[in-house]
Amino acid sequence: MKTGKYDAVIVGGGISGLMAAIDLTRKGRRVAVVSKGDPICCLSTGCIDILKGVDSPRDGICDLPENHPYHLVGAGGLDRAAGLFVSVMKEAGLSYVGNVGQNRWILSPGGTRKQTALVPESMAHGNVEENETLVVIIFKGMKDFFPGYVTAKFQNADVYEFDPGNGSTLGIATKFDDPAFQEDFFKWFKSQKISKGKIALPAVLGTKPQVFGELAQKLDRKIFEIPTLPPSIPGLRMFKALKTCLQDAGADLYWGRSVESVEKDGDAIEAVTLAGIGRSTRIEARAFILATGSFVSGGLYARQDGVVKESVFDLPAYVPENRESWFGHNFFETGHGIEKAGIRVNGSFQPESTGIPNLFVCGSILAFSETMKYGCGHGMAIATGVTAAEKCEDHLA
Repeated sequence: MKTGKYDAVIVGGGISGLMAAIDLTRKGRRVAVVSKGDPICCLSTGCIDILKGVDSPRDGICDLPENHPYHLVGAGGLDRAAGLFVSVMKEAGLSYVGNVGQNRWILSPGGTRKQTALVPESMAHGNVEENETLVVIIFKGMKDFFPGYVTAKFQNADVYEFDPGNGSTLGIATKFDDPAFQEDFFKWFKSQKISKGKIALPAVLGTKPQVFGELAQKLDRKIFEIPTLPPSIPGLRMFKALKTCLQDAGADLYWGRSVESVEKDGDAIEAVTLAGIGRSTRIEARAFILATGSFVSGGLYARQDGVVKESVFDLPAYVPENRESWFGHNFFETGHGIEKAGIRVNGSFQPESTGIPNLFVCGSILAFSETMKYGCGHGMAIATGVTAAEKCEDHLA
């Protein structure tokens, strides 16, 4: 059996686990990330929602229920985590705009305005008022974008159609990576003689972060991307940037691997064994961080008897006692009781009532997160990931 030895092993390759790993590698720690596959952040808009319904996410944290994980992070921790994220993205060539002290608005795929905090540079001009002139460019055959929903919200909106020869979201984005295709699009755009208005396009302007900047410079207009229905290319760009940053920092990635067994030395976790074809891999570490996400990612699962279990370390999970309160009458409303399910942690992000000294938890698997209700998915993932890494570093020091 092959064995690897690390300072810290992060189980979970989503945005929370990757940010925790990046923070630790930058502090000189030898780190490994274990992930069953690409995370659901690949399907996201790429925007960082920190807290919805407030002008200032940083200030709004104070009004959340006292058991929300943001209180363990604090305003200072949120600033540090967001700063690290923006810095990492910039180094990867994927600039983000905004700040944790002020929410902003962008156009959603449905033509409504979506509130968020940090957005890719390609969406910086996405706050469009109803009386503004808007030009929407669509791509023939594309099925994940509906321009009628967008133009219906604006008094002055025009639609122009370009034929990319491939109607899939990823297919068009991949074509935009090619300079020759960009030039064809640029010539077509010039031929349309579009005189005024912001230029809105579905978010397919390349899988590589530099493509948007190159096109914006050529077109010499205020252009912005509107997120498409999942899978959304900006989420894929963000994930690739984080993963590349981690690999460049020297971390080891065990991708497409799941934890088969866990070894303990007394109360502490000593190693995990990864399932694989042929020879298994045993990974030892001085500390472990759990960042597997909640139900959608498989970090939690509910049995038919109403018991909720954590899927890697078999940690006790909190869940509302009355199963009838798990879901409200309207499934599409936020605030279902089951959103509170997860792992309860202490001030050091260690799981409560387990006595495990070298295990830390971050991301949406944390109890009382209610990420849908509070619109805090990626923001809380980044904030708790970096803060859990800081607590892990204290343990390792």
